Amino acid sequence: MRFEQLEQFVALGNLRHFRQAAEQTQISTSALTRSIQTLEDEIGCELVKRSTRSVKLTEQGELFLNYCKATLSELDVTKNTIKQSLFGRDQQKLVVGYTAKASEIVPMSCGKFLADYPNVKIEMQLLDEHELTRKVQLGEVDISVYLSSATSLVSDIHLPDQLILFVSKMHPLASQDCIRRAELSQYPMYGCFSQSKQVQSMLNEAVEGLNKSTSVKIGNITQVIDGLKCSQSFAIASIEHSKTIAQDPELALLKTNKDDSHEQLVINTNHQISGNTHVSSLLKLIEKTAGQLQMNSAPVHS
Repeated sequence: MRFEQLEQFVALGNLRHFRQAAEQTQISTSALTRSIQTLEDEIGCELVKRSTRSVKLTEQGELFLNYCKATLSELDVTKNTIKQSLFGRDQQKLVVGYTAKASEIVPMSCGKFLADYPNVKIEMQLLDEHELTRKVQLGEVDISVYLSSATSLVSDIHLPDQLILFVSKMHPLASQDCIRRAELSQYPMYGCFSQSKQVQSMLNEAVEGLNKSTSVKIGNITQVIDGLKCSQSFAIASIEHSKTIAQDPELALLKTNKDDSHEQLVINTNHQISGNTHVSSLLKLIEKTAGQLQMNSAPVHS
C-alpha cells in the first residue's frame, strides 16, 4: 500500500466521481480503478459501490477514508517537523502558487504584503491548476490562487461517463441546450447493446432510472439508428458507439448538462499555515487586489 494510493482514495472519497478524482490525482480513470481494486484486495473487503448515478463508499470504505485522511495528515505534520528541524523555526517563508490567469493578482498582492512583513520570505511558483492542487495536498505550496470556471448543472439526468443519449437531428429535443428527465418521458426509447458486461449493466440501470424498462426497444447500433431516423424516439448507448454516431450527419447527441460558466477566484491554503496572522493578511490582500482589478469573482477558502 503506497501513499499515492491513499491520496487517490481520498480524492475519490471527496469527489465521489472516478473521472474527476483521476484528473485531480493526474492518472487515468482505468489506473484509478485498478488502484482502488488493489486496495480492496489488500484490505480484503469492498470499499466502493459503483452505480450509474454516483460513487458510494461502503461502511468499510468510509472507515478507510478516515484512516487515509488521518495518515496523510500525520505525514504532512511529520514532513513539516523535519523541515523545521533542518531550517530552523524562526525562518518564515510562504510558497504561493498561482496560474497564468491569476498572474496580475498574486505578484501585486505579494508586493504589498512584503511592504508590511519584510521578515517573511515569499516564493512564487507559476503552475497549472492540477499541479497546484497536488502541491497544496502535499504541503509543498502554502497558498494556491487560480481562476476557475464555475459551472451550474441544472439537469436532473445523471449518466456515467460511459453512456450517451442521442436522437435524430429532426427530433424536437435535438437543438435544446439542456434536457431534463420530464422532457424524455413523452418519447419512446431505444437501447443499444454494449460489448462490455459492466457497461451493459449501467445501460440497464440507466433505462430503469428513466422509467423506460418496460417499454424500451433493444437492438444493435445499426437497428437503433434506423429506428431513430423514422420515429420520435431517443436512444441510449455506450460511449463505444460515439464515433459511429458522430460520423452520421442525421444524428445529434443530447446535452444533459447546461454550462452556465463564469470565472471565480479560488484560494486554497495548506491547513498547516492557515491560522497564521501574516497568512490571513496576505489572503485579504489577494481578495482586495482581485476586487480592485474589477474581476467578477467569488473568493473561496478551503
